[in-house]
Amino acid sequence: MNTPFLDTARRVIRCESEALIQLADSLDDRFRAAIDLMRACKGRIIVTGIGKSGHIGNKIAATLASTGTPAQFVHPAEASHGDLGMITAADVVLAISNSGEAPELANLIAYSRRYAIPLIGITSRPDSSLGRHSDVVLELPRIAEACGTGVVPTTSTTLTLAMGDAVAVALMENRAFTAEHFRDFHPGGKLGARLSRVGDLMHVGAAIPLVNVDAPMPEALGEISRKGFGVVCVTEDNGAVAGIITMGDLARHLDGLMTMSARDVMTPSPVTIGPDELAEKAVGVMNSRKITCLIVIDPEEGQTPIGLLHLHDCLRVGLG
Repeated sequence: MNTPFLDTARRVIRCESEALIQLADSLDDRFRAAIDLMRACKGRIIVTGIGKSGHIGNKIAATLASTGTPAQFVHPAEASHGDLGMITAADVVLAISNSGEAPELANLIAYSRRYAIPLIGITSRPDSSLGRHSDVVLELPRIAEACGTGVVPTTSTTLTLAMGDAVAVALMENRAFTAEHFRDFHPGGKLGARLSRVGDLMHVGAAIPLVNVDAPMPEALGEISRKGFGVVCVTEDNGAVAGIITMGDLARHLDGLMTMSARDVMTPSPVTIGPDELAEKAVGVMNSRKITCLIVIDPEEGQTPIGLLHLHDCLRVGLG
């Protein structure tokens, strides 16, 4: 059942979504020119803005930095009290002001002009102070704010954020920025976990539980106990994977177990995975096979085990 609150929410969202379509349709060669300036930048993209534009600017700077474009937010008020020294001739300034007349930007704009630092302005008024002094203007459509009163930055901040995302993604694609690069900048949190590779989490070297196919089961049991994974990888004389012994295998061979060899008890041709596969994929494999460990091999180096990945390793970093 509709309520006035739902009607308001839908009106706001529709207003902003329609404005985004207009923004997409309005992009022209000035966007290309702005991207060219930032691609040629030898330093950092200095993002600046005051008030709500400053909050959006902080997010744009963070998005640029996390997608391969070095960027930093500089508060325009602090810039007037010494932080102009953070900006160098190798940088590009991206200044945000919907009206283009924010007085706090004046000193920073003047500094960029004095030292010939490229200036890109994001504003809805290209004839404003910011627009006139910018080398390139990324113009926002002049659309009424979604608040209904015209005074609360709503539609304008949404458009600015979208413009910043468009810039960041355009630069990212130009640099052929990959998930691997993204992982390097996001080692923590859920994103970092989802982009983790098997090789980042696996146990290696002496931590891998290993026995030869001809090893007596007392030796295999000792390896299972020492390494603590509940499994042991069984290898041929040449080091290649032959099988795996799990707790289930032990339960199925209780009668006469201590007189058997690893070959007699193992499950042959176990599931393996490469070190460069996403750990998230490994979790999917383990869940679908109802197993808790995967032997890691490098296909380019044969079938020799180079690691062991346990489901608990993936759960520990937030996967699963």
